[in-house]
Amino acid sequence: MPFANYKFPEGILDHARKEELIHRTTALFVEYFGEGVRPYSMVLVEEVADGGWGRADETLTLEKMGLPPRAK
Repeated sequence: MPFANYKFPEGILDHARKEELIHRTTALFVEYFGEGVRPYSMVLVEEVADGGWGRADETLTLEKMGLPPRAK
């Protein structure tokens, strides 16, 4: 079963962008593995709270990535 797990800062993707990501990822799996994998493909889009993830020993925030902070 092909599986993709995307993690994004909370609030930067709206419903339409998440749906597009799921469709395009599924299409990629089908292109690579063949049509038979479509019913078994899984795409998980997760939202992570601002500052709740990091890279190279540094906590990432929207501000550090040059993105506007979410309205609270």
